[in-house]
Amino acid sequence: MQRRRLLAAGAVACTLPVPWTARAEPGFDVQPWPANKAAPAQLGIDTAGRSWNLAEQRGRALLINFWASWCEPCREEMPSLQRLATSRAADLQVLTVSFKDPLASAQRFISQSGLQLPVMRDEEGTLARQWGVRVFPSTVLVDSEGIVRSTVRGAVDWTGPAAQRLIQPLLKRVPAAAAPGLAP
Repeated sequence: MQRRRLLAAGAVACTLPVPWTARAEPGFDVQPWPANKAAPAQLGIDTAGRSWNLAEQRGRALLINFWASWCEPCREEMPSLQRLATSRAADLQVLTVSFKDPLASAQRFISQSGLQLPVMRDEEGTLARQWGVRVFPSTVLVDSEGIVRSTVRGAVDWTGPAAQRLIQPLLKRVPAAAAPGLAP
């Protein structure tokens, strides 16, 4: 009898919400970057032939978005990611990574979505593995000092308030004495 009560209690406990889940809002979640995991120094080469590396991005926040042409949430997210990159170009760089897409599929997606962001092709899934990406879309968030902070798994409206809460801590800090309108 006591064994049945314990099993029943265990079943109820498994259905309770887990308080430590990093759920940001419906549709996506935020996973902190593991403290003991080094970020890849080389980000890749985009379709225009430009080589990207993490050290060169210091001074601006960096978002690395992993997508696939077969991924409907990726299609829905891309326009807001493009608008974010355009509106925050001075303090934010957005790179995109096409995951295991044949060249024709990637080009069709780029054309249909009007994507003007740098696109790196990840034909073998090597970049996704290096960055620990298994869910699409996923976006790696890197602060202006070049420190990887977290990975957002799932689609985000990158022009909405939830995205602003994710981006703001990544931006370059202006010392209070140097901020305009503030007394030292």
